[in-house]
Amino acid sequence: MVDKEKCISCGTCVSICPVGAISFGEDGKAVIDKGKCIRCGSCQACCPVEAIDLDKE
Repeated sequence: MVDKEKCISCGTCVSICPVGAISFGEDGKAVIDKGKCIRCGSCQACCPVEAIDLDKE
């Protein structure tokens, strides 16, 4: 769901997620909690480097 090579750790997705499903992992990259994610697409739409793809597992 998050391409770790593309993610620049900007935090845009973390701040826009309406359910708090995104956080930063130990590597400093975004991580999506699949149990909390409602697949609204906000994170995918706001990512400046297109590192999030909700269609991929």
